[in-house]
Amino acid sequence: MAWHGDTLVGFDLETTGTDPLEARIVTASIIEVDGGGDVVRRRDWLADPGIRIPEQASAIHGISTERAAAEGRPVREVADEIAKTLAAYWEDGVPIVAYNASFDLTLLSAELRRHGLPSLSERLGGVDIGPVVDPYTIDRAVDRYRRGKRTLEAVCGEYGVVLEAAHQAAADALAAVRVAVAIAERHRQVAELHPAELHERQISWYRVWAEDFQAFLRRKGDPEAVVESTWPLRPAVLAAG
Repeated sequence: MAWHGDTLVGFDLETTGTDPLEARIVTASIIEVDGGGDVVRRRDWLADPGIRIPEQASAIHGISTERAAAEGRPVREVADEIAKTLAAYWEDGVPIVAYNASFDLTLLSAELRRHGLPSLSERLGGVDIGPVVDPYTIDRAVDRYRRGKRTLEAVCGEYGVVLEAAHQAAADALAAVRVAVAIAERHRQVAELHPAELHERQISWYRVWAEDFQAFLRRKGDPEAVVESTWPLRPAVLAAG
């Protein structure tokens, strides 16, 4: 059976900011979807990030500093549970689907390091994490010259996926799975790859995109522009173990 017709797990974080090495977890969802597209298991978290949530972040995901402090659990516990849940799926060979996975997985890894918790790799016995399926990276590779934005909302529109509530972790996690399936249904070369092979292809696809984008920025007048080219984890958290 092709990977897109089997169990997939969607993962999404909503956070305090846009830098994955500095931002903190506010909400998170992990959603298991069966081969028929039905949700069979769902876990949601609300964390107290331990810092103030900027107003611009609250405006996006709807969680204020006050609510997170009153209703959220300590972010250390939340990060640990998320990592434990993801590692269990990987140990079973189940792909984790995350839109712009390098953001969410790097941010989670930074939280684990910040709180002295085992890394994702350490939870897997020291092996690399995966398989990861990132519709953002795959879509840019297989439909490189399509005009328009590549936000989750825009790509949902391209592939006919209904996004119930953008920037709500559960809705975004489920939409990521459905977009991944839709891409595979449209592009046979993606559908036919084994999940481990797809993971490796995405490493290459992401690097090619990053190098091209960096060259573009330098041509446009920023000679020192640097675009991180490592996927799905940034080197700063890989070096930390």
